[in-house]
Amino acid sequence: MLKLIGAFISFLLIFIIFLRIPKESAGLVSFTTKSNLLGSPNSAERFLNILTSVSILVYILVAVLLNLSSS
Repeated sequence: MLKLIGAFISFLLIFIIFLRIPKESAGLVSFTTKSNLLGSPNSAERFLNILTSVSILVYILVAVLLNLSSS
């Protein structure tokens, strides 16, 4: 069960990293402002920051639990 949760969190973190909007890329910024995919840019960035932080903490917890259970 922990391996499944760890794999899910890993893929979620990869997805979040790819979802980040580069500030330099005018093409992606205009796409997100026109499509309103994630809401306003400030709220989307805040939500992604919180989601990333929580996901990292859960990933570390699962990794420690898996390490302890394998020994």
